[in-house]
Amino acid sequence: MHYTKKVIEEMDHIQKIKFINSVSGIKPANLIGTISNSGQPNLAVFSSVFHLGSDPALFGFITRPTGEVPRHTLENIKENKEYTINHVAASFTEKAHYTSAKVDRTVSEFETCSLTEEYIEGFKAPFVKESVLKMGMEFKQAIDIELNGTILVIGEIQHLIIPDAAIGEDEDIDLSHIDGVGISGLNTYYSLEKIRRYPYARASEIPDFKK
Repeated sequence: MHYTKKVIEEMDHIQKIKFINSVSGIKPANLIGTISNSGQPNLAVFSSVFHLGSDPALFGFITRPTGEVPRHTLENIKENKEYTINHVAASFTEKAHYTSAKVDRTVSEFETCSLTEEYIEGFKAPFVKESVLKMGMEFKQAIDIELNGTILVIGEIQHLIIPDAAIGEDEDIDLSHIDGVGISGLNTYYSLEKIRRYPYARASEIPDFKK
C-alpha cells in the first residue's frame, strides 16, 4: 500500500494518530512519575523516552502541547524539577496503559490503576515499585517544537535503579532480565526478546558479508 501525504491528511484523526505513531516501529514503554508541590502524585505512560547523551546522562521525552487539555506531568516537572522514568514490564501493561486516561488532577493514577508509589530519601518524585528498572531525573530544559507545538523535555539521571541480574558482561544492561515491553501506535504492546549480542563495531573488524 502506498500512502501519499494527501491520503494521510484525510484520515480520521484518531486513526491517523495511531497509524503514524506505529510507522517508526516499537518504542520503549515507560511510566513517568511526578508530584505537585502540594503533594498530589501523577503517573502517565509514555512511548517517547529516548537517550540524548551519556556524559552527562541525559534523556528526553516528548509531551503534547499545553492548552485546553491539562498536562499534569509537565506542570509537575516544571514545579519541582524532579520526575521518574520507570520501565513497564509485561506483568503490568494493562495497568500502565490506563494511566493515559485523562483524569482530574486530584485523582492519582497510582491509586486508580493499582500501582504502588515508592520514594527514596532526598528525592521528591514517586517511583513505580512494580518497575525493576527506574531512573530519578532532574529537569534541565524544555524545548518548544514549533512545527507541531509539542515539547521536548530533557532531564539528567540522578538515580538509576537496576536489578543485579540485569548487569551483564562489560557493564552492559541485559534487558531480557527485566521483562520490558514496547509500544506501537497508541495501545498495542509488544514483549521484547534478546536476539544476539555483538562486539563494539570497529571499521577494522567489519565482517565480510559478501562471503
